[in-house]
Amino acid sequence: MTRWIALLAVMLPGVAAAQHRDLCAERPGLGTPACTVEPGHVLVETGLADWTRERDADGRTDTVGIADTLVRIGVGAVTELQVGWTPYGHQRMRDATTGAVTRTGRVGDVMLGIKRNLAEPDGHGLSFALTPFLTLPVGRTPIGDGDWGGGIVAPLTYDLSDAIQLEFTAEADAAVDEDGHGRHLAYSGVVGAEWDFAEHVELVGEVQAIRDRDPGGRTTQYLAGVSAAWQPNGHVQLDIGTAAGLNRAAPDIRVYGGISALF
Repeated sequence: MTRWIALLAVMLPGVAAAQHRDLCAERPGLGTPACTVEPGHVLVETGLADWTRERDADGRTDTVGIADTLVRIGVGAVTELQVGWTPYGHQRMRDATTGAVTRTGRVGDVMLGIKRNLAEPDGHGLSFALTPFLTLPVGRTPIGDGDWGGGIVAPLTYDLSDAIQLEFTAEADAAVDEDGHGRHLAYSGVVGAEWDFAEHVELVGEVQAIRDRDPGGRTTQYLAGVSAAWQPNGHVQLDIGTAAGLNRAAPDIRVYGGISALF
């Protein structure tokens, strides 16, 4: 797979003789950076494990995603193609009344997107981008959505100093209804800051608000997250992160970790 990705990168138009931009992964964190992958390069971002716990009056739900992967392919000076997929997800539900436990394992859906930067594609200074995307119902519920969906992500970042970058990410989706048929409006916003804590180490703190207008019940979620990333060199990044719900509608906690590699 690694050799195939490297060969694809060489065949793409606008091949660059050497890497000039910093490795700028979309993970970790709740938001999204505005940078794009340099033409002729491929950035593979994989979540090694991602666990979320939710509790409500009906019971407790634990969801684990394995190898959730995003492939970003630089095809132009300010444009990249994106393909995302969750190869496997496992959900465990415990009924609050009966104590019965249900376990389900499924593959997830496929995401196709195009990210286009409108200012500073390397992500420095004041950088802004748009990413329209489409999700294909390859997987099955509860890991997959059960129908096609789509949306657009608009990240904006600003370098407050050499060590601190402010970030804002807005998103509007045609989200799949909870019953797996049809779509509804959902939108969210993330505000945060990234701090270059030490050489090759960065820390990120964020807050997020999500409004979901599902016909089965409208919800508003508030979350806060912290994450850290370490880049031992310009081609590899390791990350860990966590997020906690700030109100009852939000998941209780999420813990995740992953790796990104630039080819």
